[in-house]
This record gives sequence, structure tokens and C-alpha cells, in this order.
Amino acid sequence: MQKLSMDQLQRPDVETFKKQSKIPVVLVLDNVRSMHNVGSAFRTSDAFAVEKIILGGITGTPPHREIEKTALGATSSVDWEHAPDLVSRLQKLKAEGYQILAIEQAEGSVMLHQFEPSSDQKYAFVFGNEVHGVDEEIMKISDGCLEIPQFGTKHSFNISVTIGIVLWDFVVKNRFN
Repeated sequence: MQKLSMDQLQRPDVETFKKQSKIPVVLVLDNVRSMHNVGSAFRTSDAFAVEKIILGGITGTPPHREIEKTALGATSSVDWEHAPDLVSRLQKLKAEGYQILAIEQAEGSVMLHQFEPSSDQKYAFVFGNEVHGVDEEIMKISDGCLEIPQFGTKHSFNISVTIGIVLWDFVVKNRFN
């Protein structure tokens, strides 16, 4: 067995990536304080070809050295915007036909493995602050809540891990069925 070279992987350049079709997902970061988590969100969003990232509230924005450290250039390939008022921005997404799904441990949440995304629906997945989770005002306007089952002593995954799990689950359910 031998690892593939960069040429063998045949990844698109940034210009081609910007033009290619994307999965119908907007990633929303709600007051994420770690620049490393923001950078990781960009890198994972590039890998799964999400439409865009919305950086809400205090979430750091590019250009920033700590974001680039983990994004590895994905801030150039993934479309993004900053929304100081995330509730208003999410209401606009709803008006554009997106279903708003908080990723949180909450009453009435749907376990991720039981989530059946519709192939003709656009989604905005909201990931919250590392300590406080998704803001209560955002929870109130969300269309639903997804939860990742956990079996250990800790009450949550790191946000970067959570983003990877949720996006992989979505892609597997939509692209490989």
C-alpha cells in the first residue's frame, strides 16, 4: 500500500472549487471563541463543499493567524460572512427556504443517526459556543435540534469534531444512498 500523491488526489484549485456544486448546507458558528475551532470549521467545510459559513457574534473572522493555522488556506475557498446579529441572519435564511437545525443537547432533540435529511431541503446547521452551547434565542427560532449520542463521562465533543461528524453524516445520507 502506498499513499496517494497530491497529483493523484486530483483536488480542484480554488477557482474551480468556487464554481463547483455544493451540498445544500450553511454552517453557522454561534459565538465560537477558539480561532482554532473556526479554522477547523473552514477546513472541514472545504472538504465537504458546504455553501458557506456564517460567523456569528464574537466568532473570529479571517484574516487571522490562528484561524489560518488550522484552515490551511480554506478561508480562500469557502465563502463566508460575519453576522453580528445571528438571530436576524437566521430568520433571513429561513425566508430563503433553509431549515435551521441547532446541534445541541436539548429536550426534543433528534439523535443524529435518526435524522433523515430531505434531498430537496436546504439546511443551516448551528454550532454553539464551546462553553454555553447554542444561544437560547437561536434555540427558540430553530426548526429542530440534532444531538450526537455520547457514552462517556464528558458532556460534549469539541466543536470541530462535532462539525465533522454532522457533515459526514449528512453527506453519507445524501450522496451515497
